[in-house]
Amino acid sequence: MTTGLLGGAFDPPHVGHVALARAAIEQLGLDRLVVLVVADPGHKGVEAPAEARLALAEAAFAGLAEVRLDPFARTVDSLRAGDWIDPLFLVGADQFAAFLSWEEPDAVLDLARLGVATRPGYPRETLDAVLQGLRRPERVLFFEIEPNAASSTEVRERVARGEPIGDLVPPGVAELIDDLRLYVR
Repeated sequence: MTTGLLGGAFDPPHVGHVALARAAIEQLGLDRLVVLVVADPGHKGVEAPAEARLALAEAAFAGLAEVRLDPFARTVDSLRAGDWIDPLFLVGADQFAAFLSWEEPDAVLDLARLGVATRPGYPRETLDAVLQGLRRPERVLFFEIEPNAASSTEVRERVARGEPIGDLVPPGVAELIDDLRLYVR
């Protein structure tokens, strides 16, 4: 039973996150998907509190994935603490391009395979350079997703300007952002 893991700050989750999850389920044959909302990301700041981001992720991935709050700032620590069966950790190509700078990237690949979402036009040589720096490159799988311009930054900026976000987030996420008054400056 292959379990897909999709981790992140999800500040907030957007339609690109959901599209990546759907593509991974379909193309990689995942039996289960768990979304891990990092409570306190060590590598970047967040605007919304962990419980609010958890609720947003639950709305975004309803019916698609189990959503949990992840107490670990680093992927390698989450994987060490988890009881996953054949885990496949999902990342976008941009994240994979920086994978060698992650905390213990080779240990991550010892604990899980990596599913990397690529999109048409993304430079394959960038990804190949990362593969060459890994001890176990055979543990990296690639799958393709359609390009999507949605970003958490754009969602937060639009909310702050009072602009609509319906094209960037699932409806339940837009409602929660409004109800909780998130990202309003």
